[in-house]
Amino acid sequence: MARREFSEPTDKIVATEPVEIRRYATHTRINHWFTAFLIILLILSGFALFHPSLFFLTALFGGGQAARFLHPIFGVVACLSFLLLFLQLWRLNIMRREDVVWAQNINEVLSGHEERLPELGKYNLGQKMVFWGMFWLLLAMVISGVMIWQQFFPDLVSIPVRRWAVLVHSVSAVLAVLVIIVHVYAAFWTRGTLSAMTSGRVTGGWAWKHHRKWLREVARRQDTPPAE
Repeated sequence: MARREFSEPTDKIVATEPVEIRRYATHTRINHWFTAFLIILLILSGFALFHPSLFFLTALFGGGQAARFLHPIFGVVACLSFLLLFLQLWRLNIMRREDVVWAQNINEVLSGHEERLPELGKYNLGQKMVFWGMFWLLLAMVISGVMIWQQFFPDLVSIPVRRWAVLVHSVSAVLAVLVIIVHVYAAFWTRGTLSAMTSGRVTGGWAWKHHRKWLREVARRQDTPPAE
């Protein structure tokens, strides 16, 4: 069996005329969209509690008390859902030497000349930064969130520590929203990317242009030349 270093077991060439590659299995896509849905609920309920001018958003959840009750629940479920996604994807998001070259030549990426850069596996540096950024920010939010969850943990930390936890929680939330904006923008900006999380498939041309090392490995595992 061919060695697997840059691909998941479920990655597979599913059509050859034209070439289509399965990039995400169904369970991964469901996991991704369920996590995204929960994070949207988190953002809306969090913004509603963040500033009085946004309090009107609590109407989406049945009022202020309901939003305050539901927000941490959304957070816990979102973190558990993201954890499942993390366990599936973390290995291929480990930083590699070619990521440094990719970052040093970001202008080539922005000008559409990725062929001048080293071949990449399943993820580029930008995708890895989004992945690890969300991991660390969610971790910070869940820890700080437990500290300020007075309904269930009223005496867990002192008042000064709780104030710091509120600050960490708020800053982490704002940074997470920025990471999500970058993630969504990149998905639309890189033509052909969105289908990876809708149908689960990408075209051979897309894979050849952006993740050639990944495509080569998937083709090698099936004993199929990547050009076919």
